[in-house]
Amino acid sequence: MRISAIVLAKNEEKNIKECLKSVAFCDEVLVIDDNSQDSTREIAKEMGAKVFVHALKGNFSAQRNFALEKARGEWVLFIDADERVSEALASEIFNFQFSISNFNGFYLKRKDVMWGRELRHGEVGNVRLLRLARKGSGTWKRRVHEYWDVKGKIEELKNPLFHYPHQTLSEFIQDIDFYSTLHAQQKKDDNEHSSIVKIILWPAAKFARNWIIRGGFLDGIQGLVHASLMSFHSFLSWSKLWLIEH
Repeated sequence: MRISAIVLAKNEEKNIKECLKSVAFCDEVLVIDDNSQDSTREIAKEMGAKVFVHALKGNFSAQRNFALEKARGEWVLFIDADERVSEALASEIFNFQFSISNFNGFYLKRKDVMWGRELRHGEVGNVRLLRLARKGSGTWKRRVHEYWDVKGKIEELKNPLFHYPHQTLSEFIQDIDFYSTLHAQQKKDDNEHSSIVKIILWPAAKFARNWIIRGGFLDGIQGLVHASLMSFHSFLSWSKLWLIEH
């Protein structure tokens, strides 16, 4: 078996069908479901995916490493339920001569689309993620903002992976609350410490970097909302860390 696609999911009935359609070119598709309360699992099974129910327990790396153990392909492609492999990227991956490649992994260029507009600036304007690699070439690390620590030569594919996050404002705020909690816990694990200076200045600096320095203002209202809420994410992360420490 050449390629296994892996999708992590929880209550993704609105996204899972289109996501799985985009990886139909793979030899095997696995959905790792974090105890969804909606029809995510049923839809995934109808789409022909192998579904494993496994609690996230606040650790994305552990969830992805669990998935790696289940995959049978020589190569593994990770995408999230709110992501789509473009037709051009699917063709590029499908036609790549993996058997003669001396690479162990590939970065994918990700393009964020929020409320009908592609974000070309700010912190998401130039994202590349290591999401395709040989099975056994590395493991995932960090509980949140996790990364695949793949050993060996890494290349970058040309065509994009599309990301459709936070399709409502309430979803965006809920996600920020969830991820900022994990981020605070990770900071504690990394022996970082909070302070009044970090709680006040770090979020302001993050907004300035995304909105001004990285040109987020060029992405219109969507860019403003994104920069503002990611600044709020920073505020919550440092505030929650302070609460953990006290």
